Amino acid sequence: MSSLFQPLSLRDVTIPNRVWMPPMCQYSAAPQGPETGAPNDWHLAHYAARAAGGTGLIIVEATGVSPEGRISPYDLGIWNDTQAEAFRRITRFLVSQGTVPGIQLAHAGRKASTDRPWTGGAPLGPDADGWQPLAPSPVAFDERHPVPTELTAPQIHEVVGQFADAARRALAAGFEVAEIHGAHGYLIGNFLSPHSNHRTDEYGGSYENRTRFALEVVDAVREVWPDDKPLFFRVSATDWLEEGGWTADDTVRFARDLKAHGIDLLDVSTGGNASGVRIPTGPGYQVPFAARVKAETSLPVAAVGLITDPGQAAKILANDEADAVLLGRELLRDPSWARHAARELGGDVHVPDQYHRSV
Repeated sequence: MSSLFQPLSLRDVTIPNRVWMPPMCQYSAAPQGPETGAPNDWHLAHYAARAAGGTGLIIVEATGVSPEGRISPYDLGIWNDTQAEAFRRITRFLVSQGTVPGIQLAHAGRKASTDRPWTGGAPLGPDADGWQPLAPSPVAFDERHPVPTELTAPQIHEVVGQFADAARRALAAGFEVAEIHGAHGYLIGNFLSPHSNHRTDEYGGSYENRTRFALEVVDAVREVWPDDKPLFFRVSATDWLEEGGWTADDTVRFARDLKAHGIDLLDVSTGGNASGVRIPTGPGYQVPFAARVKAETSLPVAAVGLITDPGQAAKILANDEADAVLLGRELLRDPSWARHAARELGGDVHVPDQYHRSV
């Protein structure tokens, strides 16, 4: 049997297979009112379908640790108890299907306050439920985005606390895995890269200073996240810039630091922090970055990026390039991808009693 269908244990949590769902924003939460940022019927149906389809771990989409930490006004949030309680019916259902529920804790930084992608994704002002974005430096993402407000040191410490508070609520909501979002040009990634971090204080300049905020967030979350539950970190392994950006070498070095601070798995993506760059996409195009981290460090990794075929996914694990695979668009297309892959490769995943006629 392919290792794609073998369990993976991290701390005291055992994930039943290596077919995982990465965070993918649905832009479907209420933008205002008492239910702002809370998951609703759409989110329940969306995640429940993938759990019933045999997915081993589902990481709920980027969830704002504060109102201004959302990518859009329609994103999920976990900065209050109403939101946390609304997540409980999702986590309960996922657990009932044998799926491990995870959540990605996020702050969008300078790419915050935008419209939904299918309505253009343009930056939104206060007259359209928007707000002023925050960042390490007053450097806009591109010509469409506004210049963000530079965070002061006390504001940085406040954001660190917001991540910790969000982790406490995530635990109360029933999540068993938490992931810190440090990728795709959002706030933590803004600090990591010299392309977006032009600070001259203790949070900018050297590698040690640029990684300081990320490690402070990790430490704060790890302090409140139970020792028996795993903590992930998502990173963009490269900005895809020829110079002046975050690099694969930085990522390998950072992976070692993250492990020393209590991270249990690195979710390896790329890009998103620099506009107008050329990214050579193709099947499995990001897998080599995960493979390098796995080969050069002792930190487990998950690979993502145009992994679509069961044989391709199985080969990534067989070649020891990753410990798990994250399938995004494929799980949007086919909620039962894990079950279909198991049938093709001779593996075994959970099938609800109600679906046994389909086996």
